[in-house]
Amino acid sequence: MDLEFTPEQQRFRTEVRDWVREHLPPDTARKVHAGLQLDRDDLQGWLRILGRRGWVGPAWPSQFGGPGWDAVQRHLFDEECALAGAPRILPFGAVMVAPVIMAFGNTEQQQRFLPGIASGEVWWSQGYSEPGSGSDLASLKTRADRHGAVYRVNGQKTWTTLGQHGDWIFCLVRTGHEGKPQTGISFLLIDMKSPGITVRPIVLMDGEAEVNEVFFDDVEVPVENLIGEENRGWDYAKYLLAHERTNIADVNRSKRELSRLKRIAAAEGLDRDSRFRDEIARLEVDVVALEMMVLRVLSAETSGRNALDVAGLLKIRGSEIQQRYAELMMLAAGPMALPLVREAMQGGWQVDQVDAFGQPRFPGGADHCAPLASAYFNLRKTTIYGGSNEVQRNIVAQTLLG
Repeated sequence: MDLEFTPEQQRFRTEVRDWVREHLPPDTARKVHAGLQLDRDDLQGWLRILGRRGWVGPAWPSQFGGPGWDAVQRHLFDEECALAGAPRILPFGAVMVAPVIMAFGNTEQQQRFLPGIASGEVWWSQGYSEPGSGSDLASLKTRADRHGAVYRVNGQKTWTTLGQHGDWIFCLVRTGHEGKPQTGISFLLIDMKSPGITVRPIVLMDGEAEVNEVFFDDVEVPVENLIGEENRGWDYAKYLLAHERTNIADVNRSKRELSRLKRIAAAEGLDRDSRFRDEIARLEVDVVALEMMVLRVLSAETSGRNALDVAGLLKIRGSEIQQRYAELMMLAAGPMALPLVREAMQGGWQVDQVDAFGQPRFPGGADHCAPLASAYFNLRKTTIYGGSNEVQRNIVAQTLLG
């Protein structure tokens, strides 16, 4: 197994690095590096920039408008974007529903939906979880009853990330009631401007409405918006979740945030604390180990061998690492991790200052500390969504041990 990058791959890395640094809006990069809240313009603005270059879907094959990159090129692209401070590509369209449409949608659906995702113009949301149906997703109750050329959808989805911005939502709905619960589920694409849809924000501890409840009251959805076959949605959902779990690992963001942790520790004087240095070292070892696992998968894919089926392992380790670096950042910052007045931060209240000699001084706060407590609490979700880590460990055990 060769984990070294070839000269051609290094040239590709340089090309991506130069392009990203030229086109990434500086204010967006500043927010990402400081951990500040990104608004819709930040997120979709970067998507549109990538769309003009044809890079919204790094894993897309060229036949669907993607760059046709191999696995190593996709990894290098993700790494350079993360290190430059680019927002993550919103996964719901390009990473999650698009592969399902490519694999199971018909030609008309592919021509209708993929261009808007590739350009970054259409914002997609995910309609999976329901009250009482999260990790046990097969118990979902949202119904889609067919009436001629339309389905009438009734029910509720919850924890819909950034659903307040959604143009379309892909949903798992119940269309059958016989046999096992998994056999009666279908995969529908729903226009969120349809009459009967209500989006209600769930306000989190930091005052943001990152997640939402979505209610469907006799929402009419054309039958042509059904992906694949009726009652086969569970198969398509499993296909999608494999993409989601690999995406959650996000080793490149962990590498960027590890560097930020070191900056915070240095600014707060904890780089001289041997016990805290040990904690950072342990985290760095785990980040490197996660990256080696990712590179093993890439090596298998590019060499033509069967890639390792480690989506669950990547999700487990990646999500735990995200929680650990958030906790260490908050511990390093101490009381300065707590202030959370977004308007003041956006206005420059918590901004790192330097004196004439380039040394940091913090007269009113520190940009490197904002808003760490908020990020810590928010990242507690990573070991739950996409299939809880407890469930993933069971799946991994069954796969390896039979």
